[in-house]
Amino acid sequence: MPAGTLYRGREGMWSWVAHRVTGVLIFFFLFVHVLDTSLVRVSPEAYDDVVATYKNPIVNVMEYGLVAAILFHALNGLRVIAVDFWSKGPKYQRQMLWSVVGIWVVLMAGAFYPVLQHTLRELFGS
Repeated sequence: MPAGTLYRGREGMWSWVAHRVTGVLIFFFLFVHVLDTSLVRVSPEAYDDVVATYKNPIVNVMEYGLVAAILFHALNGLRVIAVDFWSKGPKYQRQMLWSVVGIWVVLMAGAFYPVLQHTLRELFGS
C-alpha cells in the first residue's frame, strides 16, 4: 500500500467505506424526499414548484446516482449478511464482493437508458 493511505485494508475495507457512504447518501435523499412531499399539505402550489425544479438533466443524473447507491447498498448488504451468518462467509468475502460489483455493473448498465432517457432526449434530441 502507498504511504499515507488512510485505509490500508483491501477490498473488504473499501466495501465497508462504500456501504457507509451509500447509506448516508440514501438517508439524505429520504430526508429531502420527506420534506418536499410534506409541502403538499402546506401548499400544493409550492409542492408543484419544487417538483418542477427537479425536472432538469442535473437532477436526472443525480437520480441515476441514487439508483447506483441504493443498488450497491442493497447488494453489499446481502453480502454482509452472508459473511456474518454463513460459516464460510469470511473465507469467500472477497469473491462475494467481486460478484456484487459485477452484478451491480450489469444492473447499472441496464438502468442507464431507462433512468436517463429524459436527459438523453433533451441533450441529443428524440
